[in-house]
Amino acid sequence: MRKLLLIGCAALALGGSAAAVASQTPRNETFRMLEMFGDVLAIVERAYVVPVDNKKLIEAALQGMMTALDPHSNYLPAKAFGDLRERTSGEYSGVGLTITSEGGLVKVISPMDDSPAGRAGVQAGDVISAIDGQNASGLTVSEVSDKLRGAIGTSVTVTFLRDGEEPREVVLKREVIKVESVTGRLEGDFGYLRISTFNENTGRELTETIERLKREKPGLKGYVLDLRNNGGGLLTAAIDVSDAFLERGEIVSQRGRKPEDIERYAAKPGDLTGGLPVVVLINYGSASASEIVAGALKDQERATVVGLTSFGKGSVQTVIPLRGGSDGALSITTARYYTPSGRSIQKIGIEPDLEVARSEAEARIVSRSSFIYSEAAYATALDASIGAERKGPHTPREAPGPDYDKAKDYQLQRALDVLRAGGDLSKLTAAPEGVVITEPGQEKAETPAADEAKPDETRPD
Repeated sequence: MRKLLLIGCAALALGGSAAAVASQTPRNETFRMLEMFGDVLAIVERAYVVPVDNKKLIEAALQGMMTALDPHSNYLPAKAFGDLRERTSGEYSGVGLTITSEGGLVKVISPMDDSPAGRAGVQAGDVISAIDGQNASGLTVSEVSDKLRGAIGTSVTVTFLRDGEEPREVVLKREVIKVESVTGRLEGDFGYLRISTFNENTGRELTETIERLKREKPGLKGYVLDLRNNGGGLLTAAIDVSDAFLERGEIVSQRGRKPEDIERYAAKPGDLTGGLPVVVLINYGSASASEIVAGALKDQERATVVGLTSFGKGSVQTVIPLRGGSDGALSITTARYYTPSGRSIQKIGIEPDLEVARSEAEARIVSRSSFIYSEAAYATALDASIGAERKGPHTPREAPGPDYDKAKDYQLQRALDVLRAGGDLSKLTAAPEGVVITEPGQEKAETPAADEAKPDETRPD
């Protein structure tokens, strides 16, 4: 009776305007569906074969509602929200995987450097099919995350599926994942900077690493910034990293639902490298914050980008705590990222100036659409909003052939070649022997190799 009374009062408040009543129809339909949800929950509670946990059911419904929006919107229960805050602080316990969900399957976005998963050979695009012998199909990212985490020193057995290969069972020993997001070393006359993730410490660590390399080699002639298999992280860290190489100009903009919902982020004066040539290395495991940095430095003509087209995760997730976090939080997509030239990253990714595969197998992945692992592969992915599309299957411009020394990192070697040419691709030295070159305009939809492609290579665990 009380529900009927409330509805009646609402109808009186609307008055006699037919237009007003019509405008409320979607809202009334929402109320009707919410009431139906309550009815279903009551039926399950009363009639299901065994007693049920209503909290668990409601949390599953919230997760289902969020994931129906796009692959990156989700509901985080209180524990998962706490885990998220712990990971972005730069240290946590787990096996070192950044994972996401697609079509009821949990996939690896990227393994973390020097983590249990990374050392075991887990690669971007691998599907987690079982954990400790239990089928993982249909589990949420939060549920898989909970199973992968545990006491330091304990082990978890994970079965991975990879295109073209038999299922692979791997025993991973959990350890403290202390994320050293930036490492660096000298490569002859050049500095090599590796960023594995973007967390609260990345900007500071990058500054310290650049200063150390300057002391070790006062006559440095340029830098390689390696963002391969970096699944992203904090926007603020991406801005700090971009700013380290820029004197001025826009870094990235984000645009929401309304035309006026635009935020722009610009560089502050002060290039830590003194304007030396920079090459950015990316691949299909470079996502989100990595793409912001690569796009900013490319559009501002501050760096040459080498490697393979990045993942294409160009959407902004805002984490909104519920009741101060006691009821968890929503991670909801609120905007898209755009590079300084106005190009959308979403579903498209950042295309390299010099397209180079690391191996023959990696070249075959790009040449065959069924093996390309990217944002565009998600059925529920947010569109790019500008009508552009990701480049389809093709043979990369360069790839090492069967005679190339597999112990050498071909993409890194070509990045160093670009630096030796002062960043001018027209002056680039010829590729070494054993390398397959595809002439512009002669790209094939598929390489002639008969064997199956095998890969070379938003949530850490």
